[in-house]
Amino acid sequence: MSKGKSIMVDTSRCTACRGCQVACKQWNGLPGTKTKQVGTYQNPQDVSAETWKLVRFSEGIKENGKPYWYFFSEQCRHCLEPPCVDSIGGYQPEGATRDEATGAVIFKPASKEAPFEEVKGACPYNIPRQDAKSKVFFKCTMCLDRITNNRIPACVQSCPTGAMAFGERDAIVEMVKKRVEELKKTYPKAMALNPDEVRVIYIVTDDPKKYHQYAVA
Repeated sequence: MSKGKSIMVDTSRCTACRGCQVACKQWNGLPGTKTKQVGTYQNPQDVSAETWKLVRFSEGIKENGKPYWYFFSEQCRHCLEPPCVDSIGGYQPEGATRDEATGAVIFKPASKEAPFEEVKGACPYNIPRQDAKSKVFFKCTMCLDRITNNRIPACVQSCPTGAMAFGERDAIVEMVKKRVEELKKTYPKAMALNPDEVRVIYIVTDDPKKYHQYAVA
């Protein structure tokens, strides 16, 4: 029996081309976001009801005094036990669901009946966002419409470096394990982030907090 789907995001292979970010907007018909330069290449500055996939840029100095510049293509993790679904469900059972076949977590129009700040606070990755006008909650859908038509998520398809992979959960988990073992030969701190709790599994080569405040639960 299938355990659903999963996505691997190998940050060691990400070049921050932002093809995934653009593909997400194009496929989902999301409008562009007006932004301004604030001293970083990260653009826009945060996920929103109109930006479900965002390549985050993080710069700093390592313990050895050398600089680092890390990329983290953020999106909903599609938790195996999604706290957002439970939070919304406590107010409106029709506000969010987890697709049985894939495990994708989906927000629905009725989500607007739940208190947004409470739902956002329930997410350990700070992902849910609310549309200012409709009050409906939004985030990555794992491209459920594509998956159910035997296509892979738009972000995965757009990646030119192989930083992302999509497939059956067991296969992706095994792929992640092998990749981490390989990376540890060069990067001793390499690890998978919360692989037993999420469907979108990130691989990093350094302290997760250097990538993003909410990189790991």
